[in-house]
Amino acid sequence: MNVLVVLAMILFGLMVLVGGKKGVKSFISLFINFGVILVMVFFMMDPNTNPIILTLMACISIVCVNLFYVNEVNGKTKMAFVSTIVTLIVLFLFIYFITSSAMIQGFGEEEIVELAPFSLLIGIDFVKISVSIVIISTVGAITDVAIAISSPMRELKVHNPNMSRKDLFTSGMRIGRDILGTDTNTLFFAFIGGYLALILLFKDLSYSIGEIVNSKIFVAEIVTILCASIGIAIIIPITSWINATYLTSKSYKP
Repeated sequence: MNVLVVLAMILFGLMVLVGGKKGVKSFISLFINFGVILVMVFFMMDPNTNPIILTLMACISIVCVNLFYVNEVNGKTKMAFVSTIVTLIVLFLFIYFITSSAMIQGFGEEEIVELAPFSLLIGIDFVKISVSIVIISTVGAITDVAIAISSPMRELKVHNPNMSRKDLFTSGMRIGRDILGTDTNTLFFAFIGGYLALILLFKDLSYSIGEIVNSKIFVAEIVTILCASIGIAIIIPITSWINATYLTSKSYKP
């Protein structure tokens, strides 16, 4: 039996065992999100389309699947959705500026040998492609933080109906601070694990520290990690404020 099928079966079994019905939905959402990415890439191959618009549409679809399909439509998922979209809008302008300024678009010297037989004149703006890559890499992390803050804040309000907006915001920030360190470290180690071969290549080529930190491949990944970490830091106060405002408003119904 194919190794991928075996691993998928093990994952499915564990998700059902731990998460029950929600675990099944989470497993299915993996394939739905994969399908969204494939559709985005398919349309992105057309030079007449804007990769950034396609990416933002794909991100909204992914957020909807992760929040509304897996966790259903309720107050906490709605607030997490709003928080994620607001953060994405703020991050988009920042990411576009950083990506253009750092000139990380295109391919690095280490990749040119493999791409030498192919033409790079394909009519696609590589700056926009780089922006799309960073946004896609960021959306998962900030959605995770948004729901991780929204859910306990709602529970706090249910068990303490008289909590003020200020107290709820303070509680949300405390929850966010606990998440901040672990999530940023998760992103860092995901990079180390995914690009361990690249680090070994740098070692094999006897790159100096200066050459490593100026390598386009290395810088592109570090920029992605830093942008995702900035997104995590930004979404904590945004989610805390939005939830605190909603939970103390007249329209809120437990």
